[in-house]
Amino acid sequence: MTRLRRDKAFMDEPDKTRKRRGPLPGGGAVTMTTVGRMAGVSQVTVSRALSDPSKVSPETLARIREAIRTTGFVPNALAGALASRKSNLIAALVPSFTNIVYSSLLHGFSEIMRQNGYQIMLSETGHDSEREHSLIETHLSRRPDGVLLTGVHHSPGARRMLIGSGIPVVEVWDISETPIDCCVGFSHAATGREAAEFAVAAGYGRAATVTANDARARRRRDAFVRRFQELTGTEVLTMDYAPGTATLGHGRAALCDLVDHQGFMNGVVFCSSDQYAHGLLTEAAARGLAVPRQIAVIGFGDQDFAANTYPALTTVRVDRGALGEAAAGAMLSRFRDEPLPDSVIDVGFQLIRRESA
Repeated sequence: MTRLRRDKAFMDEPDKTRKRRGPLPGGGAVTMTTVGRMAGVSQVTVSRALSDPSKVSPETLARIREAIRTTGFVPNALAGALASRKSNLIAALVPSFTNIVYSSLLHGFSEIMRQNGYQIMLSETGHDSEREHSLIETHLSRRPDGVLLTGVHHSPGARRMLIGSGIPVVEVWDISETPIDCCVGFSHAATGREAAEFAVAAGYGRAATVTANDARARRRRDAFVRRFQELTGTEVLTMDYAPGTATLGHGRAALCDLVDHQGFMNGVVFCSSDQYAHGLLTEAAARGLAVPRQIAVIGFGDQDFAANTYPALTTVRVDRGALGEAAAGAMLSRFRDEPLPDSVIDVGFQLIRRESA
């Protein structure tokens, strides 16, 4: 009784005094028992109010909410998830937080998921399959309701974990005839082939590629090389960079190497990102090379700056926002047990012709 009276006195203190003394008499972690003690009810009643407020009277609910507000108590969502088998969490794994390609995609995805009551747990894989495997294991231990992955190539162990979890898995930014669950993306090989066909039709007899060393960029490069060589019989020069963020500086260095050491001129360069392409354009301008007559450049991504480079950048556009929205729609359909028309959703791409090629 003495302790209960002290708690009541604590509740009656002015806010400034309460703040000075701290939320708990005597210190310690705030628990559901603490909230019940301060509200004058049992822990069971607090639990009932949190899980279904309609099961307690308005007066009791008001006291419990005031106790929660005063103490700063945060309910254990995981405990509720174990009871309801629903966490309202989505695990999302992307190669890079800073790459606008993935942040734009995630924005479209997460906005729709939040509107439907879900929160996103986000991790960065860094184009590393072992790191992705470890992160998938960690996220699955948190019992998410679904998983969003970038790409369709994962370690065998990661695939086993995801299939065994029995929860919806949406793979984005790529397509495959054998997705884990469903995939939303486009054909990277098709973008490379179309860029090669465009370059040949525009009259370019020589070609080079500047590529980030990740699986999807390599598929674009390989498809470009094969198609260009099929159409022209001319070997394509290739330059690869280590996985990571593509930079304007890398693009400038690539053109220096192509021109100074490999004698490349009067041809087209297909880049795996607009950042590389922007670097090529910058270096060409610094050297006084005419674009697109002496050096033509094709990028990938159609990022915000692409239309405003000098000259404006020819590039491949993928509607990243629409892709994220389509991924959210697919996951919500899986949550509702609604049949998907197809487990492979191809959002397509466009080759945007501007002045650089």
